[in-house]
Amino acid sequence: MSENIDTPASTVTDPAASRHEGAAAARTAAGGLDLAVIGGDGIGPEVTAQALRILQAALVAEGRPVAEVTDYALGADHYTATGQTLTDEQLAALRRHDAILFGAVGAAPHDRAVPSGLIEREILLRLRFALDHAVNLRPTRLYPGAVSPLAEPGEIDFTVVREGTEGPYVGNGGSLRSGGEHEIATEVSVNTAHGVRRVVADAFARAAASPRRRLTLVHKHNVLVHAGRLWRRVVDEVAAEHPEVDVDYLHVDAATILMTTDPARFDVIVTDNLFGDILTDLAAAVGGGIGLAASGNINVAGTAPSMFEPVHGSAPDIAGTGTADPIAAILSAAMLLEHVGESAAARRVRAAVWSHLEHRAATGAEVRTEVVADDVLARLAGEATPTRRA
Repeated sequence: MSENIDTPASTVTDPAASRHEGAAAARTAAGGLDLAVIGGDGIGPEVTAQALRILQAALVAEGRPVAEVTDYALGADHYTATGQTLTDEQLAALRRHDAILFGAVGAAPHDRAVPSGLIEREILLRLRFALDHAVNLRPTRLYPGAVSPLAEPGEIDFTVVREGTEGPYVGNGGSLRSGGEHEIATEVSVNTAHGVRRVVADAFARAAASPRRRLTLVHKHNVLVHAGRLWRRVVDEVAAEHPEVDVDYLHVDAATILMTTDPARFDVIVTDNLFGDILTDLAAAVGGGIGLAASGNINVAGTAPSMFEPVHGSAPDIAGTGTADPIAAILSAAMLLEHVGESAAARRVRAAVWSHLEHRAATGAEVRTEVVADDVLARLAGEATPTRRA
């Protein structure tokens, strides 16, 4: 068991983990974790296969049953071969799993057989809305060997909790007089009290479980008056239930400045869909790039499986070369384990990744997909402990 393994990952924990611990215990008798795996396109299947190896090994190391895995062939290649993206039958089947481990989708830029954006809309966005992934979770941590573009980055360890199903992404808009000089285009941002409250409640739960206990609302209420008023009111109401959490507010433009000048000030950031989309990519850049960035799309009510994926794309230019770094996919697998209540296995994975990255930084070890995963696996089996505590 891994009682002595350090936890070298974000100090912000998943509040759903405690809710799922009972289910995790029940799985010991009933069978293993029931996982859906969508490798996707390009390097997606390559990095996901390695992440799955690590996930299974961590479960075994903790005396847990291995996960039962169902692969789903979805993505640009599948669309080219079949003309289908995500069928109703596949969606219904995906709903029955405990969680989804996702790779990456997207056709090569020169592939004219796949309309631009089709795969992302019909698979990623459809899954997000159909499975009610209200929270997009993006932890940011400066890992060993990762090079931040900031001259003095300091301690970078924060999480962006982004609303995932509302805002301007609902497709509520249109155009008049299209193509003419007097064309009018609108994009309506939809914010509901229910949608805002559940993401804010999730963010407060994460902040309350963090040692720093700090939450920052990012919005633009001086211009987006109506939505901004709703977000601030809900944050104030939920804050009353969490007096232990220090709460502050930043306009989104001020947040971008502080994320690049003083990222150490942040602990948990909660924001809407659009601002979160932008801030999370900035956060990844500050933390050394999207190559190490993991993410979760969370169904906060537990009514459908949550989905975990690396932030990077399908990178078709390096697919098949064996040079894709699987670390972001492995960290996504650790987030999945944490979310479903397998916290000890998640800690074991993160410790092994941290140890591997320390070794990589010290030795300049070659980054090859299977070589990296093999090293992480060896460190996981050896209960590798990082040299510094999170």
